[in-house]
Amino acid sequence: MTEALPLAALGVLLVRPGAFVLGTPLFGGPFVPPPVRIALTVILAVLMFPAVALPDIPNYAGVARIVAGEMVIGLALALAIRVLVAGAELAGYVAGFQIGFSYATLVDPQTGARNNVVSLLYGSLATVAFLGVNGHHALLRALARSYEALPPGAWALDSLSALAVTRLLGLVFLIGVQLAMPIVVVLLIAEVGLGLASRAAPSLNLMTLGFSLRLAVGLLTLAVIIQVVPGAVAQYAPTALEAAMRLIWGRP
Repeated sequence: MTEALPLAALGVLLVRPGAFVLGTPLFGGPFVPPPVRIALTVILAVLMFPAVALPDIPNYAGVARIVAGEMVIGLALALAIRVLVAGAELAGYVAGFQIGFSYATLVDPQTGARNNVVSLLYGSLATVAFLGVNGHHALLRALARSYEALPPGAWALDSLSALAVTRLLGLVFLIGVQLAMPIVVVLLIAEVGLGLASRAAPSLNLMTLGFSLRLAVGLLTLAVIIQVVPGAVAQYAPTALEAAMRLIWGRP
């Protein structure tokens, strides 16, 4: 058993970059072949090896505890990009539902879930915008700094972790509401206008044409608002990364 423990210490080094790669839609999405994900994990582990002090593992119970902590750190870093994409997808889902695109759903290749076309568009824009502001470089730098602040075996669960998770996931609803609100407000005004017009002139039969008018107004609004999505992702990217680091370090 004692001879296998050094190999276990080397295996621990693969856990944090492995969870990081699997958790991010940029590197570990379902569309990325498994050999590519494994290769990225090994490459990151090899690059981090000179700066990492491997822990002294007395027994296999210690291995389980260290592996759990390494997985939490890697997944926390991956959540930084996950919340941005999820917030954009939430905004796209709400916008598409209001416009009337909920009748036609597609399977998202990144998550495997069924989303409407606007949600897919918003999610793809968020991913591209994150790459455009070199967010993947910031994630890799955060991964390297995490080994300096928390070497393998140093992470411990505390009461502040739940608060950090709440703040990190709260960004999903914050981004989603802010991006979807303009379309929701415009379509609400259009619905009120159609209702008043149908009461004032019932012979026009506006309720029958309401779907087409709502679709036209929604698409025009979407054409204007969609330009804001990359800027919103770039604005909230540092906030999401900071919230992920707070989760790792256990800071309020």
